[in-house]
Amino acid sequence: MDINDLFSNLDAPPLIVPELGINHGGKLKIAKKMVDLAKKNGAIVIKNQTHTLLDEMSNEAKQIVPGNSHKSIYSIIEENMMTKEDEFELKKYVNSKNMVYFSTPFSRSSVDFLCEIGVPFFKIGSGECNNYPFVEYVAKKKLPIILSTGMNSISSIRPSVEIFRKYKVNFALLHCTNLYPTPHNLIRLQSIDELKYHFKDAIIGLSDHSTSNATCLAGIAKGAKIVERHFTDSKLRKGPDIICSMTPKELNNLIQFSYQIHLALNGSKIPLGQEQVTMNFAFASIAAIKDIAPGEKLTEFNIWPIRPGTGEFRPEDLIKLVGKTAIRTIPRLTQISSKDFVD
Repeated sequence: MDINDLFSNLDAPPLIVPELGINHGGKLKIAKKMVDLAKKNGAIVIKNQTHTLLDEMSNEAKQIVPGNSHKSIYSIIEENMMTKEDEFELKKYVNSKNMVYFSTPFSRSSVDFLCEIGVPFFKIGSGECNNYPFVEYVAKKKLPIILSTGMNSISSIRPSVEIFRKYKVNFALLHCTNLYPTPHNLIRLQSIDELKYHFKDAIIGLSDHSTSNATCLAGIAKGAKIVERHFTDSKLRKGPDIICSMTPKELNNLIQFSYQIHLALNGSKIPLGQEQVTMNFAFASIAAIKDIAPGEKLTEFNIWPIRPGTGEFRPEDLIKLVGKTAIRTIPRLTQISSKDFVD
């Protein structure tokens, strides 16, 4: 897969991104198991998170407790981050499965590490959307960037977009709500339309933290070209993101249904040539609904549009046929022909 195809081929199906995040608990063996299940269920990419604890958080983070945990964010990352050696092994393992590996860095050293191991593009999380020095540091690497935009407005997203344009990197913007899980009434899918309106040179997508595929599928129907959900091998695992993570079966369903929706979106409101076989029986033609004798006037009481639609005159012709004079017997339930009447 060439990620640039995503930016150059707007007719491509949406890209479904299973995010490992920290669901693997920092354990390579578990991460590989999740990769295997993602591959088996149709995934072509895997996203991870790349953490360098001392480069991404100050000591004050030890006092900050996320809404989906009883531990500090510092402790959560410390307990679940993957070593650089293991992440490099994971990247190679993903590539050996003919899948694309990429990740979200949270510090400059993590950005540099991901460049060293050869990721094809970056994901920047919502928390860094308005961290413009960091966004610029990533953009300078000249790789495509997927940016989540949760907790931000159009005005705070715009400076990051200007940075992407400055460095001429392809970019995508994902609508996101950063609640874990996100109640459906706070998802606000109309934000996809807003992003499409304000950033016409961006690929627009959705990073979802709800508890089912419904929001993702609705987002695809609204034009999301990248859809990301956390992924786990089992809902029985412990971790702050497990509650809003999809299972292998849900991943498979999301991929299958996203492709079906993609196929269903194209086209305009016109009759299709393929519908002709149905038009033949479903449409109506003008026919006699009573026996009509020669010399009798055609009226709405002896002719009417009835199935099938294979006759010479269509329903819209009724008004011009009324008042004509039959020149021969027209049996009941016979389609009207121009040879049956005179003006």
